[in-house]
Amino acid sequence: MLNWLLIFVPVAIGLEFLKPGSHTMIFLAACLAVIPLAGWLGRATEQLAHHTGEGVGGLLNATFGNAAELIIAVMAIRKGLYSVVKASLTGSIIGNILLVLGAAVLAGGIKHKEQKFNATGARAQSTLLTLAAIGFIMPAAFHYLAGRSAAFLENNISLEISIILLLAYSAHLVFTLHTHKQLFAGEEISTAGSSYQPWSLKKSFLILAGATVLIAWVSEILVGSVEQAATAFGMSSIFIGVIVVAVIGNAAEHSTAITTALNNRMELSMGIAIGSSLQIALFVAPLLVILSYFFGPRPMDLVFTPAEVLAVFLSVLITGQVASDGKSNWLEGVQLLAVYLILAVVFYFLPDMSHAPS
Repeated sequence: MLNWLLIFVPVAIGLEFLKPGSHTMIFLAACLAVIPLAGWLGRATEQLAHHTGEGVGGLLNATFGNAAELIIAVMAIRKGLYSVVKASLTGSIIGNILLVLGAAVLAGGIKHKEQKFNATGARAQSTLLTLAAIGFIMPAAFHYLAGRSAAFLENNISLEISIILLLAYSAHLVFTLHTHKQLFAGEEISTAGSSYQPWSLKKSFLILAGATVLIAWVSEILVGSVEQAATAFGMSSIFIGVIVVAVIGNAAEHSTAITTALNNRMELSMGIAIGSSLQIALFVAPLLVILSYFFGPRPMDLVFTPAEVLAVFLSVLITGQVASDGKSNWLEGVQLLAVYLILAVVFYFLPDMSHAPS
């Protein structure tokens, strides 16, 4: 864990108060500060898994691992930066199933020639990812097919689709935690060979709460400087959102997924990576649409740009192929990472594209 980066927490806060005009320095310091905080958040949730079991543990890793993205998005919604919110959601989805899962499969595959996981459970998650992609495609399709005359309907359509996605995610939780939990159980969590003793439940929750509060504070600082920093670096805001902010927000999942893959626990590793993407698409994105009615200057819709929709669709497509046989090797990790790099190159050179009304 990169604990030495914690020095950037007070640095980012200090710059925000002492040099509020130094947006580039503030952005860089905030980015570096979020990384160790996300790591501590991920470690706290992993420790909680020792008390709850691996099935619930994977869900906790995904849930609190996504806390950084959710907090960053809520802060951006308050400022009306909906294009940044949508870009970060896109980046979180493709980052988890391409970058995080790709790095985990590669690392695990190098140490273990072939790793196995429950194919039925993985296919069920891949099908849900396809459902999430459909939920993103249809509002965009309506926007571009119906034209400006039907623009006033987009908020209502987005809200109704958000409710459907939330219901689908609820069904997913019942499926994974109750009716078919054996498909996602994996092996029991063990502390054998660990360099540290398991934390108590109280300590885990306290560190979890502390990390979440600090991430909220630093994320608000980060969001406040993102547009000016993007201009200074010559990057589009969509690249900052899809790649930079998403990579920072995925720090917790990244470290935990790779560690579990190296320990030959591919079941949990895939549960964290794919589960995080599912949670972003089926829970966080719909929830943000609803929250925008209370915290945003106007309602947010689910109309993503064509590039964002295509990136999500292609990511889901290749992830489904990798997860379909219940086995993984290092080459599949390379393939997932290659797709991520291709998308990153395209988003880097892609000019800012205007979204629908929100």
